Amino acid sequence: MVDPAGKEMDNPTFRSDTVLSDVHLHCPSKRHLMVRLNAVGQPVFLSYFKLLWSTEDLASGKHVREITTGGEHQCRSGDELCDKDRSNITKEGELNSEGVEALLDDDGDLEVVRRPRSASDLQAEDLLRDIVCPVILMKGKEDAFEDEERECTCSDVVKIEHTMATPLEDVGKQVWRAAFLLADYILFKRDTFRACSVLELGGGTGITSIIMGTVAKRVYCTDVGEDLLAMCEQNVALNKHLMESGGGDIKVKELDWLKDEFCTDPEAPYSWSEEEIADLLDHCSVIMAADVFYDDDLTDALFRTLYRITHNLRNSCTIYLALEKRLNFTLRHMDVTCEAYSHFRNTLNDLENLQDGKIKYTVEPIKLDFCQFLVYERIEQL
Repeated sequence: MVDPAGKEMDNPTFRSDTVLSDVHLHCPSKRHLMVRLNAVGQPVFLSYFKLLWSTEDLASGKHVREITTGGEHQCRSGDELCDKDRSNITKEGELNSEGVEALLDDDGDLEVVRRPRSASDLQAEDLLRDIVCPVILMKGKEDAFEDEERECTCSDVVKIEHTMATPLEDVGKQVWRAAFLLADYILFKRDTFRACSVLELGGGTGITSIIMGTVAKRVYCTDVGEDLLAMCEQNVALNKHLMESGGGDIKVKELDWLKDEFCTDPEAPYSWSEEEIADLLDHCSVIMAADVFYDDDLTDALFRTLYRITHNLRNSCTIYLALEKRLNFTLRHMDVTCEAYSHFRNTLNDLENLQDGKIKYTVEPIKLDFCQFLVYERIEQL
């Protein structure tokens, strides 16, 4: 967390109902840029999420080689290191030779910069490895974060404004791993979603809709709360350049699962027009949701919304649901359980077994052996 003056807080405090984002938990010591306070006084941060394969490569359909490191799948274009990688390795080697003070790890041991493996070594073992280039922190260099910003190119970075910690009712303002997982799948199966009309439920910060917008024709990104929807709309604007090549259009709209109708109040800032509702019902073929199954009542409301919308669609529809199984110890069970996930699975089974004579739902799990296109921790609970 960062105070308004831009200095790191030494002793951040959280309330008992505070929920920390996956970004905060995965990168607790990383510097994050606070850009503003939102309407309810929460600090809003701007983070850069690296694409392992640029959108220019996606558009051109370049060859991808899959890399497996530590149980995670990543993708890299081409068979050789790019010139930037080579120059970084050379530059870091020069820094070490000049005696720049190296970074110590958590135990106080010296971080050793190892010699990169040569191309001949890689060919001999007939596999491609990631060359890891440690970041050298030079003494007195205070603008490392700004330099990192300048190095981010438009085509390989998604810029997202988000919060790092909120009460449970505001978790949509944070970034969660299942959104990255669903984004990975979209990029991996981009031909499946090309030129589609898509509805996202519980879009939150909008990161999954933004990735979908690089390939789909139109995306309706929906959630509730004017403050959250304004943040989502800002993120769409920050990443307009990613959607230019594909011509995708993202519309940020309000959709409350606890209500039976679309919001059509012309005074509401994110309401639907009659034309937009008709466009959604006539053309939507994909519905998606990521990390929205954490409250049983909201899960029930989401499935009621899915039932209502799919019954009014003109065409058949595929629904993609991504979530993380969050394990907790409960006194009621005196064991580690995942009650939210169990309720989700039971409700999903009820939907699949529904026989109303109007529509049939088929549930199919997706294997998580597809490539990783965004930098995040793909854990086994996803």
